[in-house]
Amino acid sequence: MNTLRLMILCCIMSLNACSKESDDKSPSAKNPDWERGRAVYVANCIACHNNDPSKDGPIGPALKGSPKELVQFRVLRTEYPPGYTPKRNTKIMPTFPFLKDEIPYLATYLGNGSTHQR
Repeated sequence: MNTLRLMILCCIMSLNACSKESDDKSPSAKNPDWERGRAVYVANCIACHNNDPSKDGPIGPALKGSPKELVQFRVLRTEYPPGYTPKRNTKIMPTFPFLKDEIPYLATYLGNGSTHQR
C-alpha cells in the first residue's frame, strides 16, 4: 500500500515538474542567439579549446570574454586585430571561412555580442 502511494506521489511530482514553465536563468533560456553561438562553439571549437570557454583547452586558450573583433580576425584570417596582444602567439589555428555568418552568435556566446544576456 505504501509503495503504491509513493509511486503515485512520484508520478504527480514528475508531471508537475514537466508542466511548469522554465525558471532557468541561463542566457540560453532568454536568448536563442546565445544557444546558437554555443552550438557553433561546441561543433567547431572544443577540439582545441575547452568545452568551458572560461578555461584553457589542450591547445587553445580560454575564449570567454573575447571581443567580437578578435573572434572575427582569428576565425576568418587566423590573425590578431591591430594592437591586440595575444595570450598565446601560436600559428596553429586554421581558418573557418564557413563560419563567417556565425561570428555574431559565437561572440554572443563568448560574452561580447550585442545581445548577450548577463
